[in-house]
Amino acid sequence: MALAVALGGDCLADVGLLRAKPNVFGPVASDPTVSRLIDALAASGPKALTAIRAARSEVRTRVWELAGESSPAADGQVVVDIDGVLVLAHSEKQDATATWKKTFGHHPLVAFVDHGQAGAGEPVAALLRPGNAGSNTAADHIATAGLALAQLPKHLRRGRQTLIRTDSAGGTHAFLDWLSRTGRWLSYSVGMTITDAIHQAVLKIPKKAWAPAYDAGGTERPGAWVAEITDMHDLSTWPKGMRLIVRKERPHPGAQLRFTDLDGLRLTCFATNTKGGQLADLELRHRRRARCEDRIRNARDTGLRNLPLHDTDQNRIWLEIVSLALDLLAWMSMLALTGETRRWEPKKLRLRLFSTAAQLVNTGRRRWLRLPARWPWTPVITSAMNRLQALPSPG
Repeated sequence: MALAVALGGDCLADVGLLRAKPNVFGPVASDPTVSRLIDALAASGPKALTAIRAARSEVRTRVWELAGESSPAADGQVVVDIDGVLVLAHSEKQDATATWKKTFGHHPLVAFVDHGQAGAGEPVAALLRPGNAGSNTAADHIATAGLALAQLPKHLRRGRQTLIRTDSAGGTHAFLDWLSRTGRWLSYSVGMTITDAIHQAVLKIPKKAWAPAYDAGGTERPGAWVAEITDMHDLSTWPKGMRLIVRKERPHPGAQLRFTDLDGLRLTCFATNTKGGQLADLELRHRRRARCEDRIRNARDTGLRNLPLHDTDQNRIWLEIVSLALDLLAWMSMLALTGETRRWEPKKLRLRLFSTAAQLVNTGRRRWLRLPARWPWTPVITSAMNRLQALPSPG
């Protein structure tokens, strides 16, 4: 099922895509067998979810070892982004309710490991919630972060080398306390709501204290500045070591300013416990959390456009199938592709690689895969296959 979803399927019946090509995919279960399996896994509750997640975690550790310098933790650090996603329901489903955007469906929390500029990302948590679940519910963020950490190699599950990033929905006392708790000591970069107290502190910042902000390429961006207000705002009730950094910038054409914006400039704020460093670098690191939006968009193209089943327990299994499908795509890119091709999103992978016309030929007691010589991406496919064949056998 995960392979069918990785190839573009969005319901259980799409496993028929694999069943139609037995020479390529081997024997594939019938639709009734697949349905019974999903029902059995859903009926087992947390037991099945725990087993599936444990298997994914074990394989993830192995894949990262094989990836070496291409691993997202190659430098000893890893970034996990947490965000919410609205999944619309077009029929009555368990726990489907009205959402804060006045739509109808579910509101899962998801987490992705950021592969940085060189790659995409891979899912490490998906918490199914009703459509009316709050955006800044600390208990849900804690649960999602816990699931995400359990997916990482053991040496990355605690310590400052693991950075948790969220938008302002994660800027709660309880969540930051949990991240900073003794024995865990995770790094964080969390958006904060511009309260009146923060706004008053911003008004007191001397003009010379503002430093130029950076654009996505790491160069100074005209019309954007950053400053720190840690010493200007009462943080006594927040975790020790927390810093507050604000950014002001000229809004893009057509943007609507908020009441808390300053002199026609858009204000944003985030909290971090990272010591030292240039403010512009820390702020750019936080803004790169926006890559999570791309990961969510790719997930929508890989089975998360809707939850196809009725019961919540069944849809929890579906979320694991979607996560595993995204894992397969991320791991394939990490181990088999290089350069720009490693950044290809699922739609492009399906169009250029997975849908390539080819022939399986049996001759001389050997099986050959014949790829079209004029297909522009045949060299990419052959190079990827050679890289995969060079890996140690999992057996």
